[in-house]
Amino acid sequence: MPAFVFPGQGAEQPGMGAPWTFHPSWEIVEDASAVSGQDFAHLLLDAPAEELAETRNAHLATFIFSLVVLDAVERLGIEPTGVAGHSLGEFTALAASGILGFEESIRVVAERGAAMQEAAEARRGVMAVVSGCDADTVDIACRLADGDVWLANYNGPDESVIAGEPDLVALAGAIAVGMGARKVTPVDAAGAFHTPCMEMARGHLRKALSSATFHDSDIPVIANVDGRNHEAGAEWPRLLSAQLCNPVRWQQSVLRLGGLAERGADTERLFVELGAGDSLAVMIRRTIPSATVLTVSDPADLDRLVEAVSGSAAMHAFATGHQGEHLYVSERVVISPGPGVFEPASETDLSPGSGIQVGTLLGMVSGVEVRSPFAGRLEGTLAHPGERVQTGQPIAWLHAS
Repeated sequence: MPAFVFPGQGAEQPGMGAPWTFHPSWEIVEDASAVSGQDFAHLLLDAPAEELAETRNAHLATFIFSLVVLDAVERLGIEPTGVAGHSLGEFTALAASGILGFEESIRVVAERGAAMQEAAEARRGVMAVVSGCDADTVDIACRLADGDVWLANYNGPDESVIAGEPDLVALAGAIAVGMGARKVTPVDAAGAFHTPCMEMARGHLRKALSSATFHDSDIPVIANVDGRNHEAGAEWPRLLSAQLCNPVRWQQSVLRLGGLAERGADTERLFVELGAGDSLAVMIRRTIPSATVLTVSDPADLDRLVEAVSGSAAMHAFATGHQGEHLYVSERVVISPGPGVFEPASETDLSPGSGIQVGTLLGMVSGVEVRSPFAGRLEGTLAHPGERVQTGQPIAWLHAS
């Protein structure tokens, strides 16, 4: 099975949602708009480039669009071995893993975008891509500039991003070229993200994070700050706060995800970028030249994904095992009665091993009760609190009595 990766701000494009308006997953846009009170269809269909480029809008448009694509892939029954996202994309990865619920993730992303835009307006900063040399050389160039310029992104073995005050970014770039870099390219960014220039936004973000609920995940999520796996929900408020003013270690994250993929039934490294553009796919190919990398940004891409995954040994093992579970007459799966956000029943013990009776309330999906038609021992819940589920998606797994 593949690793899923999600792009960050800068991937957004005017009209990027148009190919999805007739796909069932477009209901994500409608649900998100109802939750937040914002018109996400406008951002994805009609907003001009200038409006879309504003940090608060770019955040939400990029995030919601990736959720639409993720929903479409999940409808195919394709699940990841691990997830990661670049900068803003990390929040999409958290939503994909169930660490953050659907509604809370929208709220936190909105708060982050607004706070970062305010910080960028208060302290002018720029970003630039330095190509053709390693990150150590770029870091030395920033230090030799002797001022407020920092290494902001470790994108790949020969590409880094620097950020800070405009004059010092230009100076650090010139020093890097003098040390062997091939070129320096300005980034169309609204501020010096992932540097101390974002310190002003940290308080707002921490407040939003403190009021959110973070759940544990059953799949590895790779953090930008350290390039390591973090499945425990309690770790993520600190990681997300640290990410705001520290560099994105994307190269390290890709290498970690590649290692996760190798431990599956399929030794091929298969990465799937879900969302607008292909920037992460390019970085992954540079970091792991042997990797198989696909992008899904249009419904037409779904067939390619199914073909790639169904042809792998990992998908064969998954499909065989999944069908085999239904051969055991003692196993039962409770499914969702419709699409919506799942919230577990607070009055029911849903810990593994607890007893479930016919009619026991397991939770709600958008106001509709999910009750067990079976009696038995609960083996586990298959939907995370706050996760958006589809009609027929498994909610809980029981060993029938």
